[in-house]
Amino acid sequence: MRKHLVLVGGGHAHMMTLENIDKFVEKRFKVTVIGPSFYHYYSGMGPGMLGGTYNSDDIRFATRDVVQKQGWIFVKDKVIRIDPDIKEIYTKTGHTFTYDVVSFNAGSYVPMQAVPEDQGNIYSVKPIEKLMEAAEKLKKLFLQKKIIVSIVGGGPSSAEVAGNVWQLAKKTNKYMPDIQIFAGKKFMARFPESIRSRVLASLQNRGIQILETGYVKEIKSDEIYLESGETFPTDFIFMALGVKPSTIFEESGLPVGPDKGLLVNKYLQSEKYPDIFGGGDCIYFKDQPLDKVGVYAVRENPVLLHNLLASLEGGDLEIFDPGPEYLLIFNVGGGFGVFKKKWLVFGGKIAFMIKDYIDRKFMKKFQAIEKG
Repeated sequence: MRKHLVLVGGGHAHMMTLENIDKFVEKRFKVTVIGPSFYHYYSGMGPGMLGGTYNSDDIRFATRDVVQKQGWIFVKDKVIRIDPDIKEIYTKTGHTFTYDVVSFNAGSYVPMQAVPEDQGNIYSVKPIEKLMEAAEKLKKLFLQKKIIVSIVGGGPSSAEVAGNVWQLAKKTNKYMPDIQIFAGKKFMARFPESIRSRVLASLQNRGIQILETGYVKEIKSDEIYLESGETFPTDFIFMALGVKPSTIFEESGLPVGPDKGLLVNKYLQSEKYPDIFGGGDCIYFKDQPLDKVGVYAVRENPVLLHNLLASLEGGDLEIFDPGPEYLLIFNVGGGFGVFKKKWLVFGGKIAFMIKDYIDRKFMKKFQAIEKG
């Protein structure tokens, strides 16, 4: 009986495995990819899509087409649990899959506990596809009247969403909204002042209000309540409270890290269950906790490709090295970016142009697989 590899998610960390399907096919392995969408959207370009710099085709990778074209099986579904002792995977629609080796690139989500069930004009910044829907709604509202757009969260995603909402309104060229960020006690608190001050100035120069007076306690579709007792009216809300790893691992009783991500060793492998691997936002790297940024998923690509093949064949595994400090560029809308690499920090149009070039090049590389 052929050995079965299951990939959960077609995201950044699985790109090279998807690109090298022929290596698995040659060795007569059966491969199934399970993902919640026919496409994988590149999160680094999500705010730019919200602002109208990109359309959906610019920032997505056709996972299903790539998988099916090369003889694999693609299943549009969401994995909710795994039984590692009997090697079974369970999906939201009630299907069960067995595996010999499984790799998770199941991503992350934004907590929405404070949000009412009837969400209306309340959007999470993930999944990225929801930003398309939000952009269409906002364009219609911007044509009708002046509205208040609120972003809950004090990190870089809040900055990027706020700046690109402003850009979208400028492009719509009718009513400019009031934009406010509820940043808790300090906006972009974990970043050096050299970055924070540049992002802050860019947003404030465009009239975006940044509130650092306390945390949000409760959210309604038309009002935001702070722990201090202050209330603020709103018409549209983005939730950008930071991301948490997929809940699959905790639900399944697998060993997890402090953030509830799949606990993996230097081989990107579960220590307790060596036939389970993972990459991207859904893992907790035991040797060195990693920021939840796409660059690490991209760096994990070749190691996952090698180790999945090696695990199926009984070969030696490769060690993952997180590598040097990564390049960081924020797209804060209006064609403006903030760039940081080691000691070099600057803001402006050139910073955004560098990001735009890198992002488009990255997407073209992997979109080329679709045509292969």
